[in-house]
Formats: sequence, structure tokens, C-alpha cells
Amino acid sequence: MNLQFFAQEKTEKATPRRRQKARERGQVFSSRELSSAFILLASIILFRIIGKNSIINMTQIFNFFLSESINREDIFTHSGIITLLYETVNVIAKVVLPIILGVFFVCLLVNYMQVGFVLSLEPISPKLERINPLEGFKRIFSRRSLLELAKSIFKILLITYVLYTVVNKNKNLFPLMLDMSLADSLGLILSIAFEMGIKAAITLLILAVFDYFYQWYEYEKGLMMSKEDIKEEYKEVEGNPQIKSRIRQVQRQMARSRMMKDVERADVIITNPTHYAVALAYDSTMHYAPVVLAKGVDKLAERIKEIGLEHDIPIVENRELAQTLYKTVEVGDIIPESLYNAVAEILAFVYSMRERRS
Repeated sequence: MNLQFFAQEKTEKATPRRRQKARERGQVFSSRELSSAFILLASIILFRIIGKNSIINMTQIFNFFLSESINREDIFTHSGIITLLYETVNVIAKVVLPIILGVFFVCLLVNYMQVGFVLSLEPISPKLERINPLEGFKRIFSRRSLLELAKSIFKILLITYVLYTVVNKNKNLFPLMLDMSLADSLGLILSIAFEMGIKAAITLLILAVFDYFYQWYEYEKGLMMSKEDIKEEYKEVEGNPQIKSRIRQVQRQMARSRMMKDVERADVIITNPTHYAVALAYDSTMHYAPVVLAKGVDKLAERIKEIGLEHDIPIVENRELAQTLYKTVEVGDIIPESLYNAVAEILAFVYSMRERRS
């Protein structure tokens, strides 16, 4: 059995780094159906709110065209045409601009709530596979495309049924419009149209909720990773383990070289006597207590003692003190207060020996 097959199966959830990289490429989770449903619902509600004012404005512009503009003598002059154009643009702006701005705001809000702020040029960047007829054919007849087609057909049939129920419910009102005034007939038509729009928008919104969870499932499924992908990502983020091991080895060698160089400045080397060696130095102008310059065990301890002999550094045997210093104090740190007396006795002995030699 080929175990590599299982290693390539995408069974693991996406890591935060994979999600971040997908976001940088513009691959974000969103439902277009949800955005469309909210936009349609917002458009109908806005039109309902400002519909009366829109009708008044449209009536004014028609009145201006059909009565006032005809009776004006300067209608065909330069100033008359400018006035006519200004009035037309002004009325259209009053009717259309609030709806456009409201729908634009709703569109931004819905998309921001789903995606947040994303700026990526990769989705619109040219790619060769997009102009490949074979790849385009595969996309057209892919599982996702066929599912979207089935979803669109179901949506059209459902919306058609909803609109039919509204028309069928109000069918007895249409003959009555023959005896109504133009304003009443227009109001009735707008009322029925609003009911159709609201019910269609709510139906689309319900479908969009299901589409939202389906798109979330597809998005999460597309981001899933195999165990091999996670290993490769770990190597990319943390670095190759072999390279990291080599770097740590080089760092240890460099630190050891510096430590061995510092042994030459030691005042005394304390041993146990064969396994441990700790080099100490005390400079009252720099530190308030002795500092551990170097420490080692076995071969490293032997090397410290060799350097001490080469530079005529006193080597004092104290088994307990050597082990305690090695285990509790790091290189470059000051010895703890509990060891002051023991170290002070040794340094006093060393300094007295130096004075005798002098």
C-alpha cells in the first residue's frame, strides 16, 4: 500500500498562515447571493420611502415639458436649452441619486461584514490559463458550474411562483382601475409592485442564508491541507530542521570560542576536580560581585583548566562549590548572594597568594 496517497489527502484544517496567504491573493469567503438579496431589499425599501417624492418630481418635470416649456418663447434659445437641461438633470438627480447612494452604501456594508477590507490585484491580473479554451471548457462543465446552474434555475422558478401568487391575489383589483383616476391607478400599481418586490427580496434573502453556509463550506473545503502541506509550511516558516540544527551548532561553537577567550581574564578556576570547571572574575569597578566567565563539564572542563595553566590562573578544588556554580549560574551572570562567603574565601586566598609571589 502506498502511504504517500494518504499523506496527500487534504484532511487537515487550514492554518492561519494559509488563510492569510489566501486573503492576500484575494481568495476570501463571501456570498454573492447574500449581497444581491440585501441590495434588492434595500432598493425596494428606499424606493418605497422616497417613492412619493419621486412621483411628485417626475410630475413636475412632465408638467414643465408639456406646458411651461412649450409656452416659453425662449425655449429654443441657448439660455432656454440650458434651463431645460438643468431642470431635467435636477429632477433625475432627486429621483435617482438617493436610491443609488443608498444601494451603494448597503453594498459596501454587506461586503465589508463578510470580507472586511481586502486589497489584492491578483484576481484581475492576466493569466494564461484564463484564455486556454480547454481550461475554459472544464470550468463551464465543472461540478461547481453545474451546481450554480441548478441553483439559478431553482431560484428563477421560486421567484416566478412568488410573483404569480401576488398577481393572482390582486387580479380582481385590475378591472377596478378602469374607474380610477390616473393617480389612484398609479398608486395601486406601485403598491402591488412593492408587495411583489418585498416578497421576492425576502425569498432571495432566505435562499441567500443557505447559500452563505454552502459557500462557507466550499471555502473551508478549498483551504484544507494535507499533512505534507503542513510539513512544508512548517519548514517554510520555521526553516529546515537540518539547517536550523546546523545554525544552532555554529552558534554554540561561536559562543564556546568567546567563552574560552574570556577564561584568560579569570581570577580563579574552581573545579571538583575532574568533571566540572568554573572560571570566575571579580572587578569592583564593573560588578558588585564575582561573575562567571566560563563553565564546562568533562572535556570542556579539561580545556578550561588547560587555558588556566597556560595563563597562570589559580585552579582551586572545591567539589560542592564547583557543582553548585555550574548548575545554578549561567555564563556572564553574577553569582548568587548565597555563595558570596564561599567565593570570597577562595578569592581572598588567591589574592594572598599573588601578594606573596610579588
